[in-house]
Amino acid sequence: MYFLFRLLPPRPSFPADMTAEEGELMGTHAEYWRGLMAQGQVVAFGPVADPRGVYGLCILQAPDAGAAAALVEGDPVLRAGRGFGSELHPMPACLHPAAPA
Repeated sequence: MYFLFRLLPPRPSFPADMTAEEGELMGTHAEYWRGLMAQGQVVAFGPVADPRGVYGLCILQAPDAGAAAALVEGDPVLRAGRGFGSELHPMPACLHPAAPA
């Protein structure tokens, strides 16, 4: 199953006023998702420059919603408790070149 994960910033002005601590957290966040990508659990991830406010987006694969939630809960940014939020939504289909037919 595929899921869409959104990482929501701690404030509307983020990342323009990112602190050094937040910068380090974002580095560990990217390492975490890169590692999951190397394991085949992430299709794509990265920042979205929405004019209404920047957020992070990830399309991930997991056997069920509980497993997907566990991956999201493992994100170092969310575990740090620094005001970041998240959304997780199932995707009924995800079409991409590596998807099984």
